[in-house]
Amino acid sequence: MEKTYGRSNFHKHTFCVFDEKPLQDVAGTVPHYKSQSGSSYFFRDNGVYRLSDHWGRAANCKWRLQSDSADKPRGMRLGFALWSSFHPDNDTDKLYYIDVDAQGQAHYQHKGHADFSEAKALFTAAEVTKRIREIRSILDSDAWSRHYDGDPESLRTQLIHSITVVGMTLQEARIRLLK
Repeated sequence: MEKTYGRSNFHKHTFCVFDEKPLQDVAGTVPHYKSQSGSSYFFRDNGVYRLSDHWGRAANCKWRLQSDSADKPRGMRLGFALWSSFHPDNDTDKLYYIDVDAQGQAHYQHKGHADFSEAKALFTAAEVTKRIREIRSILDSDAWSRHYDGDPESLRTQLIHSITVVGMTLQEARIRLLK
């Protein structure tokens, strides 16, 4: 049975991707809750607005702010998430998969997300953090490719597939390229 989240439990060991919203959405509204770290929360029947200057790890949660804007402004930013966008988080279960978008950005996502495909490998929180860091280094440079024969783009695609779909470590994926 899938856990249901709401205003009383959304902040307890959850993962969520908030969509960035304009500050006008809560202008003139008094927050329902203000955290010790200065984040403000505005509850709605269908979800929650969070106004904060820090995203990522928030207490015992992993909350990411997703923006359509290429510019990442600093300071207070407003995000909104439906209650159904919250998923359980812990350090032991394989809850996360990795996506690489069309712009070549690697992100992790929860298996409870609507876009999850059984074809993706699942990782624990620690494993996905390590794999994301490795994938970003593969995406950011071609220096690693000098040790292999072949087109760097093709090799990059093979490495990333081995990690995100097959579930290999970077070392295992590199050895596979040599075969």
